[in-house]
Amino acid sequence: MSDKQPEGAGESGEFEQPSVPDDVWERFARDTERDIRSSAPKEPSARARMVTERLRQKDAKGAQPEGWRTGPAWREMDGRAARRRRLWAILGVPVAIAVALVAVKPSLLPGDPFGTSSGTPSGGTSAAALPAETASPTAAPSSAAPDTPTLDRPFAGSPAERWADGAAAIVVPKATPVGTFTSAQVAAALKQAKTLLVGANLAPGTLRGERPESALAVLDPKQPRMLDDVNSWLRAPGKKHDPLRLFSRFDPAEVRPAGDVVKVRGRMTFKAGAHASVAIHMDYTFVYPLIQADQASKAPGTTETSGAPTEVSGGGSTEVARTIVRRVLDLELLDPRKYQATPGKLSVTRYDQDLGNTACDVYDGFLHPQFDSAAPTGAPPTGPTTDPYDRSRDIEHSGTETCGTVSRT
Repeated sequence: MSDKQPEGAGESGEFEQPSVPDDVWERFARDTERDIRSSAPKEPSARARMVTERLRQKDAKGAQPEGWRTGPAWREMDGRAARRRRLWAILGVPVAIAVALVAVKPSLLPGDPFGTSSGTPSGGTSAAALPAETASPTAAPSSAAPDTPTLDRPFAGSPAERWADGAAAIVVPKATPVGTFTSAQVAAALKQAKTLLVGANLAPGTLRGERPESALAVLDPKQPRMLDDVNSWLRAPGKKHDPLRLFSRFDPAEVRPAGDVVKVRGRMTFKAGAHASVAIHMDYTFVYPLIQADQASKAPGTTETSGAPTEVSGGGSTEVARTIVRRVLDLELLDPRKYQATPGKLSVTRYDQDLGNTACDVYDGFLHPQFDSAAPTGAPPTGPTTDPYDRSRDIEHSGTETCGTVSRT
């Protein structure tokens, strides 16, 4: 016998177990238990047994359960989606064309919501209306696109097409206290000043040659000679007694307003006056479109509102002429505690006017517009050519009148 021990035997001759760390044995035991538990058969739940039984019964009858993608609810939803796709296929092309057209010309949308239209409505009021004038212009307005005025667009081809209409164009500034006058007193004076301007240049009766009662009611009867002079102008017009110095008047036997709109542009300001007063300054231009009265009466379909034809159709001429009147007025509200003045009434300290397109040397108290189709009336003009729309130049009352030519109407 060999006295050598078998390989791996200890001193006692028995085989020794290899040494294994405790954590390894613990992990081995845990994994083995988990594998056994997961592989063991499980008892189905009561709900699972119920469902299994129901399916077994259907199988016995030959019925098959509906798949979730093939049930009636899914098919109904799929049908609606298909209809939506077909509807878009039908509408998609015209909608795409419409979107493309609007992108090229947004003014095609009703009302021009983007404010891009540069056209002018038939009524003659431009979409691109000018903001209110707040300071003296530095140059004459640029020339409008050449166009012929008509009854539908009586201001076509004129810078006035973008001006505001009538009394709305006369903006009264916000009142503040001036000297001894409160804000309320100043506001009342400014309102009176507007009443004077409207009554003298926009009131339908005044334009027809009637007595301008609303304008006269604003003037202070205590101002020396002022009301007496005005009354004499109206009673017996003449070269030295011309009511056109303050009032815009047309002979209704000669012309009628072409529509019911007068275009107006200008501004009103106020400050403390030199005589413990509120000094009010007004500088406004009025543009009157007119048609010859005999032509209006011959035209069938003519109707009158406040003496103005609103529509002319059929035969008869529709020629429209424009007269432009610029007025500069300085008024004062005097303190009756210091001066002989009527509380709330206004005194006139300056009145200047510039009349465009009216007959020269005719002093009957009316403006006489010149129509292209009619023979000229009055004396031939001898003065310079001026632009009646140029509000950047001053007008001064020199005491002598000159008759020139207007560059445009």
